[in-house]
Amino acid sequence: MLTKKILNAVFKRVDGQKFEIEYWDGETKVFNSELKSKTAFKLIFLEKLSLNEIRKSPQLKMAEAYMEGKVNFEGDIKKLIETAGQNVFGLKEEIEKHKIDKVLDFQKSDSPAEEEEGVRDHYDIGNDFFKLWQDDTMTYSCAYFKSEDDELKKAQLQKIDHVLAKLDLKAGERLLDIGCGWGSLALRAAEKYDVEVMGITLSKEQEIEAKKRAAQSGLADKIEIRRQDYRNLAEENEHFDKIISVGMFEHVGKENIPIYFEVIDKLLKNRGLSLLHSITHLKEQPTHPWLQKYIFPWGYIPSFREIVWELPEHNFHLLDAEDIGYHYSLTAERWLDNYEKVSQEVKDKFDEHFYRMWRTFLLGAVFTFRYASTSVHQILFSKGKNTELPLTREYIYQNN
Repeated sequence: MLTKKILNAVFKRVDGQKFEIEYWDGETKVFNSELKSKTAFKLIFLEKLSLNEIRKSPQLKMAEAYMEGKVNFEGDIKKLIETAGQNVFGLKEEIEKHKIDKVLDFQKSDSPAEEEEGVRDHYDIGNDFFKLWQDDTMTYSCAYFKSEDDELKKAQLQKIDHVLAKLDLKAGERLLDIGCGWGSLALRAAEKYDVEVMGITLSKEQEIEAKKRAAQSGLADKIEIRRQDYRNLAEENEHFDKIISVGMFEHVGKENIPIYFEVIDKLLKNRGLSLLHSITHLKEQPTHPWLQKYIFPWGYIPSFREIVWELPEHNFHLLDAEDIGYHYSLTAERWLDNYEKVSQEVKDKFDEHFYRMWRTFLLGAVFTFRYASTSVHQILFSKGKNTELPLTREYIYQNN
């Protein structure tokens, strides 16, 4: 009964919506029953959970319980996210009363090969899987919304145009796209700005798709796609006018942050521009234990200050920094909506456990970027002092 007592204590702290909890012994309790509204959602515990296991890592064990079918929920999924977000700090205080163990330490990889394996474990699931719930651009990073009603494809193209505009690209320049994904940014840059683009990725599936799309678009002569580690590229005496990285920096790892900027220093021409688009935390903290185990092995989300701290070490000058964290919540919400529509296809292609794992990931992304201290920053910097940029930021928005 101790487990149920603790869970009841936690749920009593939750305000905002009327909801139900059904326990493993059939008992059902209604919380916030004084509200006249309908029950927003229901959590169902199909098995009694081990309190000792939960104490070790509640974030990990509760997510695993859902993946394994020990916990289920019914009702309005978005109200569940909203309720969790509005009560996150009160819930944290209540949970910490119950002798929770510390979270995992900062994770370190043993080799670049191990890091590459982690990337491929995530991105080489299969292009067909990502096509099920992404938009036609296959852009797997935070979109840029000019209105909350924007469709996902429109918002992703707006993001690509927004970051490319910041780079002030000129025809004939050479652009490096580190972590090029399925190639949408490279295609847009070559087509709209008439630049030569090298895109690199560690994912075999992304390499195949990006090359295919470049050929189909008639831009293969302007776009080179490689499956290569950015660190190895720095040893080839390559140089670029502009360098961009969107959604890749989270795979670099805490210990490799200085190395990343050393590589940019080697590859970027003097007075060249580089834009880094990365998820950030407010403060330094280990990767979420569930994400670390199931979604992003060897990943690390840096703090904004960790990134900025490295810039002066290489005579990099910070030119612009923009926080677009809420945009990622809107992006993940669109992904989740799409994912819900193809739930049966995902189950047929993989299994129930896999479906629940990725559903947990997308639910968590909507929650994290809307309510937690996680954000997304776009950081523009130059190698040495660049006095050739327009004097104001108007150039970024003129053609977007």
